[in-house]
Amino acid sequence: MSKDKLQTIRDAAPAVLPSLLMCDFGDLKTEVQRLEAAGTRVLHLDVMDGHFVPNLTYGMPIIEGLRKHTDMPLDVHLMISDPLKYAKPMVDAGADLLTFHVEAVEDAQSVAQQIRDLGVAVGVALNPGTPMEKLDGCLDAVDMALVMSVEAGFGGQSFNPIALERLRTLRASHPDLLLEIDGGINEQTIGQAAAAGCDLFVVGSAIFGKQDYAAAIGSLDQAISAAGKAGEVSGS
Repeated sequence: MSKDKLQTIRDAAPAVLPSLLMCDFGDLKTEVQRLEAAGTRVLHLDVMDGHFVPNLTYGMPIIEGLRKHTDMPLDVHLMISDPLKYAKPMVDAGADLLTFHVEAVEDAQSVAQQIRDLGVAVGVALNPGTPMEKLDGCLDAVDMALVMSVEAGFGGQSFNPIALERLRTLRASHPDLLLEIDGGINEQTIGQAAAAGCDLFVVGSAIFGKQDYAAAIGSLDQAISAAGKAGEVSGS
């Protein structure tokens, strides 16, 4: 990936990233077209291996298929036990940003550098139950930190407000780092995340559970904007 795609992601922020896990995979091309028409600028893909997390989703063929139908950056979240084993195949398939879980590796800084050497942007993800200290030493080696507001791979969980505290901490310590949140993001929680300093908001059912993607994304964008305006007023 050229630096242009990372810059595209930065320029899009604050941005809603539809999680394609909930889309219609029988008509993927149309889904992408609908999302683009609704104003989407970055797509999020959840890759689960059935080992690091209990669910199994998709791999390189879906990434490759999407790449044929869109120029949007593909933000690929690797919820897998051995991210380095599949990093290059993911990049070859068309991934632009690869995020691995700090819980899955021994040396996060080394893993981040090896992924970066493949020519893509790199992110590190942290589950709610994992101490923040696990990120020590690797944040300067990544382009993005993904703060999970639910435990990765488990459905039906409630939004964990510890994510907001973590976003505030990361924003204060790393003002230039892209911050992303994933899990339970909807019209009620997205504003809280925005106020805490988040840049990228991964959303599933709050988009794909609606008939009108543009209206759904518009409502989420409005909540982000309202949080920003409230922050400006309180800071003035």
